[in-house]
Formats: sequence, C-alpha cells, structure tokens
Amino acid sequence: MLEPTHRADSLLAAAIDLAPRIRALADDAERDRRLPADLVRAFADAGFFHLCVPRALGGREADPATLVRVIETLAAADGSAAWCAMIGATSGVASAYLAADAAREIYGAAGAISGGAFAPLGRATVVDGGYRVTGRWPFASGCEHCTWLMGGSVIVDDGTPLPDPRLVLFPAGDARIIDTWTVAGLRGTGSHDIAVDDLFVPAARSFSLVTDRPTQTGTLYAFPVFGLLALGIAAVTLGIARAAIDELVRLAGMKTPSGSRRRLAERAVIQSAVAEAEAVLGAARALVFDAVASAWATAEAAGTIDLRVRARLRLATTHAAIAAARAVDLMYNAAGGTAVYATSPLQRHFRDVHAATQHVMVAPTTLELVGRVLLGLDADTAML
Repeated sequence: MLEPTHRADSLLAAAIDLAPRIRALADDAERDRRLPADLVRAFADAGFFHLCVPRALGGREADPATLVRVIETLAAADGSAAWCAMIGATSGVASAYLAADAAREIYGAAGAISGGAFAPLGRATVVDGGYRVTGRWPFASGCEHCTWLMGGSVIVDDGTPLPDPRLVLFPAGDARIIDTWTVAGLRGTGSHDIAVDDLFVPAARSFSLVTDRPTQTGTLYAFPVFGLLALGIAAVTLGIARAAIDELVRLAGMKTPSGSRRRLAERAVIQSAVAEAEAVLGAARALVFDAVASAWATAEAAGTIDLRVRARLRLATTHAAIAAARAVDLMYNAAGGTAVYATSPLQRHFRDVHAATQHVMVAPTTLELVGRVLLGLDADTAML
C-alpha cells in the first residue's frame, strides 16, 4: 500500500499529466455541455472520483490539501472538467456515512461515480424497508456520466414531515435527466435537473448530514462535509484564476494594441493588474492551505474539528472564490477587446469563475455566518 505522501504525489502527477488532454477537449465539453466519455474514463482511472472514498472500499481517502491541489490543477486546464471531478470526489464522502454493505454496493464497483444535489427538494415517504421518493433536483453536475445519484429529501412518516432531511441514493438509471443546462459558465458540467417519481429506496441507501456520524474513522471524515464541498469549489476557482493570469501574461507578451507601438506587457496599467492579480490569488490560496493545515492538525489530534476552526475553513474558501473572481476580472479587463471573442480563453475563464461563485457554499452570506461565530453570537451552524 502506498504511503500518504506517495498517494498524494501520484494523484497530483496524474492531474498534471492529464492537463494537456483536458485543454484539448475543453471546446468539446463546452459544445456538448458534458465531459467527453474518454475524459470521464481517464478521471475514473486516475482515482479523481474516489478522492474522498475510504481506502477500505478501494478509494483514495486523500487528505483535503491533496484534494485542493488536484482539483486546482485540473481547473487550470478547464473549469468544467475540474468541477465534475470535484463533484464526483466530494459526493464520494457519502460512502463514509453509509452502512458497510450499502457503501460497498455503491462505491466498491470499478468506475463508480456519484453525484446529485444536497438541497432537500425531494419527498421520501416512510414505507416498509425504506422510502418511496419523489423529487426533482437542479444543478446535478455530471449527472450524465454518474452511475449513482443522490437527492436531499424531507422524510414523511405517517403524513408528518420530520425535521431532519436525508440524502437518498439511487442508481442513475432510475432517474430522469431533464435538460436544463443552458447557461453562461461551466457549460461542460452538464448540471441538468434530475428527477424520480415514487421510487423505492432502501433505508440503508440514505443518511443525514446533520445528525448521522461517519461510520469511517479516518481523519478525513472528521472534516465537515460542507467544508469539503466548499474546499472543492474554492479549488476550482483558484485554478481558473491561475489559468487567467497565465493567459494574460502570454497575450501581453505578443499583443500590440491598435494605435500603439508598445506591446501590452510594456504598459504600466497592465503590469499593475498582473501584480495585483498575483497578490490577490497568492494570498487567498495561502489562506486556504493554512486553514486546511490547521483543521487537519486539529482533526488528527482530537478526532473532531471545533466550531471556530470550521468557521475559519469556510472563511478561507469563500474568500478564495471572491479573490479568484477578482483576479480573473483584472485579467479579463486588461486584455481589452481580445477577451470578448469566443477564441479567447479569457472569456471562458470569466464565465466559469462567475458561475462557480454563485454556489451557495461560497456565497457572500457565508461571511456573515463566519462573522457571527467569530464574534461569539448565536448562529445556525448546521451547514458549517
């Protein structure tokens, strides 16, 4: 068995090796609004979809810092590809909450990929042995290549809705995919709506993110699920911003604007913009890795992560998304008219990063929640 450092190195090496292929297929993903099938297979073979699945089930059980580095590297090649890898990876945390037999059934198979939506938009009526589930969930990224899907559902027992929603998992073939993903950014993620109608789901294929505790004891599973999801989203934005800065530097070295004799790179305003973008991105990235390191050390020592550490983790991820968007905006504006053309990578970076920042896990309202925690005020921390 590989040691943790070697596992991390091999995962990151695989992401680096795949980057040229991802870039070459980015236009196809954008046009088709889904990842190409051979890229999905490559991601599965590399273990990206099982980054958070326990080693006991054949997964990689990667530490969060490795998760961030891998997703960030993929995002520097293409935001949509990285987003799909991130969703598959973070959805895999479900395997650590399920009973052993159900976890093995869903995640133990070669090529298993999960996805879906956490929002409790389904209705699961208690029946003998499980639930009858009806629901429709938007933003199911990568649903067309998933083998299993999940949806948050309100549990109804004897006509009474219970206060604790559960995630229910079902084979992807049991769901309908409703084509809704006509959007500005992250087009290649295929984040359509999914729906099921009166589908029986065994009770063993469900769990609560609020009241259930992980069945796995690895340090990774001391991290809050929502914190891991936010880390994945932050990693996507960091990678997109890195790509935008690199593209502007490349463009500035060759473009001479109309009416000028000097290359773009020789303009003081461009020099300032690149420097500011590097500082904004570098500072945000450093905060993410510092927060992750602190949380990991706490989890290793105590087996749990206290509220203030969780709050700092979420602060770092939200700040990263905001900062990454700022860096991309600086580069998009610096490029001038060149950036508006479909042939410019900058327009895709601009659209993709601003789609990513719309996710609720990195929404500006998170700052208010974190602020309440840091100030010692009462707050609803169920999703922290």
